[in-house]
Amino acid sequence: MFRAAATMFSVTPSLSRGVLFSIRHYCKRTPTKLRVSQAFSGAELGASVKVQGWVRSVRSQKSNLFLHLNDGSSLQSLQVVASPELNDPLLTFGSAVEVTGVLKKSPHQHQPVELEADQIHIVGECNPVDFPFKIKERHSLEYIRQFPHLRCRTNAFSSLLRVRSEATTAIHSYFKENGFVQIHTPVITSNDCEGAGELFQVEPSSSEREENENFFSVPAFLTVSGQLHLEVMSGAFSRVYTFGPTFRAENSQSRRHLAEFYMVEAEVSFTESLEDLTKVMEDMFRSATEHVLAHCAEDVDLFHKHVTPGHRNTVDFMLKKRFPVITYSEAIDILNRSSQKFAFPTHWGCDLQTEHEKYLVKHCGNIPVFVTDYPYDLKPFYARDNKDHPEHTAAAVDLLVPGVGELCGGSLREERLDLLRARLEEVGLEDTYSWYLDLRRFGSVPHGGFGLGFERYLQCILGVDSIKDVIPFPRFSHSCLL
Repeated sequence: MFRAAATMFSVTPSLSRGVLFSIRHYCKRTPTKLRVSQAFSGAELGASVKVQGWVRSVRSQKSNLFLHLNDGSSLQSLQVVASPELNDPLLTFGSAVEVTGVLKKSPHQHQPVELEADQIHIVGECNPVDFPFKIKERHSLEYIRQFPHLRCRTNAFSSLLRVRSEATTAIHSYFKENGFVQIHTPVITSNDCEGAGELFQVEPSSSEREENENFFSVPAFLTVSGQLHLEVMSGAFSRVYTFGPTFRAENSQSRRHLAEFYMVEAEVSFTESLEDLTKVMEDMFRSATEHVLAHCAEDVDLFHKHVTPGHRNTVDFMLKKRFPVITYSEAIDILNRSSQKFAFPTHWGCDLQTEHEKYLVKHCGNIPVFVTDYPYDLKPFYARDNKDHPEHTAAAVDLLVPGVGELCGGSLREERLDLLRARLEEVGLEDTYSWYLDLRRFGSVPHGGFGLGFERYLQCILGVDSIKDVIPFPRFSHSCLL
């Protein structure tokens, strides 16, 4: 390369040597751009490096200037040591900077490396007086929730987002390793999978359309579940899953509900056993949780030490035990024998409420528990009829977990055409779901599936009380900030 560079210049030999020296000098001195997490690996010790990020603290002394720099790649910030001459009034908490210098081993026990700065360039100013987060204060999750456009700058929420990202990776990895095919199910649909009517209808914002005219020729909604579309695919693939946003128009501001949230849903063909479904649910829960604990140890510890002290013991205990299985009838019996007074009734046929679910979890040892065989009338039309009497039940299952209640819900699907047609006629949906009946007419197989609420999963493993604190931009009734 250097010979080619010299050939390009028709100059004297002494000038050519000068050009070559300049090229070598430039190549040698160009700093390596590193993320903070890469700097902590120590691979570039002694090298000239460039690190970009946001200032988490500034401390000026007579002989040195100390900064802590974070770029979101790590909970731990990189210490920068600089000459006092590099100080600047605009170098404040929250400002964005670019620092060039030499990466050296730190003499301090609690940090493996530090950056000895040659240059500090301020990229973006930040007025610490107006900035809602203060350098020496520990802000609650409730407080930072008021600033959805800024809360990712805090330690707690940046840790949450790294955990969320790693948990997403872990779930995809589990399905890939176990032979599932990912399906991108639509966000806009004409189906109401749950049959609850809590739908957001999709219409063009333009007023230039005739009254009662539908853009899609039929009423369209934001999806409440990808299940029915997965069932279509389960006629060609024995194992499928989807992972994406779902929407419920629930007028609720509770700690457990959102209008937009993420669902992990799977469908398994050629199964007539709820045990096949519970095995996938439990294995996925364990696999994802163990992956997150191994790859996000510092971030998880922040929550387990400062947000929900002691919750790590609960998580470790969950992973040591197999998840017990009880029937709905057994659950009702447990509730009725309890001395606890419940706000909602506990007779056979009632829907289990959060207070019931949390009690059952504690009764079973404060570990996740499966509840199976719910009353047939409580479940949607697609749940498989157990054909049992006198208690008429469906082959359905919920996974209840500590601190949250219901995490997963699933069932075997009704594959018997005559029973499914009768159920659809009963609820007046035979014409709407004629395509669904076709799935049973052409090569139908016994199958089943489930859905897991991703935000509730994060609540469970981190111990976070409100679901609004485990999603980047929470949407709920009367609130759609940004």
